[in-house]
Amino acid sequence: MKNLSRYRWFVIVVFFLFTLLHQTDRLMIGSMQVPIMGEFKLSNSQWGLINTGALIVATILYPVWGYLYDRYARAKLLALAAFIWGSTTWLSCLMRAYVPFLATRASTGIDDSAYPGLYSLVADYFEPGLRGRVYGLLYVAQPIGYLLGMVLALMVAPLIGGWRSVFYITGGLGLVVAVLIFFGVREMPRGRAEPELEGVEELRQFRFSWAEAKLAVQKRSMWFIFAQGFAGQFPWNVITFFFFGYLIRERGYDNDSVLFTMAPVILVLASGYLLGGTLGDAVFKRTLNGRVLVSSIGVLLGAVFMFFALNTPHDQRTQFFILMCLTAVFMPLSSPNVLATIYDVTLPEVRSTTLAAESLVEFSGAALAPLIAGIIADATSLESSILVTCLTAWLLCFGLYLGALFFVPRDILGLRAQLRQRADAEKARLATTT
Repeated sequence: MKNLSRYRWFVIVVFFLFTLLHQTDRLMIGSMQVPIMGEFKLSNSQWGLINTGALIVATILYPVWGYLYDRYARAKLLALAAFIWGSTTWLSCLMRAYVPFLATRASTGIDDSAYPGLYSLVADYFEPGLRGRVYGLLYVAQPIGYLLGMVLALMVAPLIGGWRSVFYITGGLGLVVAVLIFFGVREMPRGRAEPELEGVEELRQFRFSWAEAKLAVQKRSMWFIFAQGFAGQFPWNVITFFFFGYLIRERGYDNDSVLFTMAPVILVLASGYLLGGTLGDAVFKRTLNGRVLVSSIGVLLGAVFMFFALNTPHDQRTQFFILMCLTAVFMPLSSPNVLATIYDVTLPEVRSTTLAAESLVEFSGAALAPLIAGIIADATSLESSILVTCLTAWLLCFGLYLGALFFVPRDILGLRAQLRQRADAEKARLATTT
């Protein structure tokens, strides 16, 4: 058991590395908006379509990845996803015209929907009381990857031949990570970390069931989780793909100003994931609605501080910076808690499929966000586009979280009762065979 306790943290380090480098590769394009738009002579709508294409591909493939993860070895499939990440990134770098570049950038979305298996495998290494913090730690890799991508785009790319050269580097790292996962990460029996199954010495592999998957997505709590996931993706994707252009083109920042403003904001954002996971675990111990309460507070305060930040006069950069840091603290509070809540109410053998279904809904919002934001920006301004999409989405999420409060406790207690029944049945089966 002691060796397993140490090994599971090795797995977290590997998955942190996967997430960090994958998000660097995926999100770096947002920092390269100006040079890529200049090279291909794109409008805001065409730029939004480039990012929407990859999101549409990821959305379509989420159910496929989820099903495969629940049927086969998750670690090996994650290695395959890393290999695809590296290969498609390299392919997109070879394109010299807009349409082929649009098509190959869309292909980079194939591996973007590979995360349900990663989070499902982590759930079988860590018990529910720790999952919020562990997921918060893994989520930290996303903004750090965003920051690393920003540094590569704004500082390294001009020195080594432009944006294509940097993508060759991140694509190559994807292939390295594929080898590391393939040979270094072991599979874990589904449900191994559930407290109700702790006394079962030889845990039988529970098989994927379409009936159980259907029951999981039909739970009332999941309806609200799914709906907030759709709305909640709009702010993230609008900020990811348009905020750098907004700072440069409408607020008059140069590359250095963008870097020295946004780098601290992103570090604050990273701390918000850990804060959200830790708070969620702590409040969850007092009330089964703890994770949802933390999530609702996060989206509400994020909307408030974003409103004041973007309405700050352009010459008051210090005030703008402080308000963006406050926005960044609260924006990510919900992310680790939503993920942990899904696993709090879902059977182990259908967790990847359930998360994939939720992510399918999320990415439907994510896929629409850049294109819609680009159309609004062409008609008004980037500032108006960011404000309208972010505030509308976060206020919708707040209302949906309030609705989830009525159903999450019942679904958690129902799952725990079902797991206890399984534990009793497994103990009885083992007793008859010895």
